[in-house]
Amino acid sequence: MIEMNSLDEKVETLEQLIEKELKPYVKKIDAEGFYQEQYLRELGKAGFFSTNHKSQKEYILQEMKVVEETAKWCMTTAFCLWCHLAALTYVRNSNNLSLKNKLLPLLESGKILGATGLSNPMKYYAGLEKLHLKAKPKEDGYILSGVLPNVSNLGDNHWFGVIAEVDEHKRIMCFIPSNAEGLILKEKNDFLGLNGSATYSCTFQDVFVPNEWVLSDDADLFVEKIRPVFILYQIPLGLGVIRSSIASIEKVINKQNGCNSFLKIQPGQLKTQERKIQDDIHALFSGQRLDWKEIAKIRLEAAYLTLEAVQANMLHHGSAGYLMHSAPSRRLREAYFFANLTPTVKHLEKVLHS
Repeated sequence: MIEMNSLDEKVETLEQLIEKELKPYVKKIDAEGFYQEQYLRELGKAGFFSTNHKSQKEYILQEMKVVEETAKWCMTTAFCLWCHLAALTYVRNSNNLSLKNKLLPLLESGKILGATGLSNPMKYYAGLEKLHLKAKPKEDGYILSGVLPNVSNLGDNHWFGVIAEVDEHKRIMCFIPSNAEGLILKEKNDFLGLNGSATYSCTFQDVFVPNEWVLSDDADLFVEKIRPVFILYQIPLGLGVIRSSIASIEKVINKQNGCNSFLKIQPGQLKTQERKIQDDIHALFSGQRLDWKEIAKIRLEAAYLTLEAVQANMLHHGSAGYLMHSAPSRRLREAYFFANLTPTVKHLEKVLHS
């Protein structure tokens, strides 16, 4: 289990927040596409995103633990949480002090929520796609045009990161408010699962981006800086689902006179592999810097183990798991989302074989 280091004793505990703001809404999130924004804001209010008096290792591991515990109950909300942490990573690492001083306290307190917007750029840097956004220099900023098909965790007064191409030699990374003039959002809610993730297509029709919103004038270098943590925060999405699948399997271990004992995948095997991933995560912090390819390898292992765990969970539950909104079937859909979350399984396989 990812360790939760000491937190301010005055804040409401994570377990209490999950009990109050998440568990009662899980079925509504899954069945009706409800976006539980309040849970994210309460996490910020309780200090779970604060970096005050914490080393990078301490706050990353703490935030990963929050993602894992959330994903045990609802990966949709944990994914939205990851989106917010990705946005925090962009601002935390920017050299734009004006932007950082203005927005970082608001993001860490949950008063403003953030989104990532980097699915297409991450694929671009892996040689899978062309950049969708173009930027034209203008006095005091840039004009952005193009379409991002899917950006999640968006709503009123949310901000998200984007990368746009100025020319073949220059790309910039910006932080955009969801209400920017010329930005058109269209909600998307026809996914197999995770429809409560507040996902929108974002059309940029000559959106003016002032220099105050530019995270970096050299997106190529900036991505090298943020990519390790961007991917690292995803791993506990799978770990939470794996752990809840194991617990679910253990509940039905004696079903049908112990017939489940004949299935090939048993809880002990899954626990051993899950512990190895946890150990590998902690080993990452023993070096001078986080190695993004090592992180990518762990992320890929987590994706495959998540798929294995949810399939085992379905088999152990039998027909009871085949109900539309049963917990095992929800986890199955969550696992397939995790496998296709950028960087996808095939994206990671390409990176690790190159």
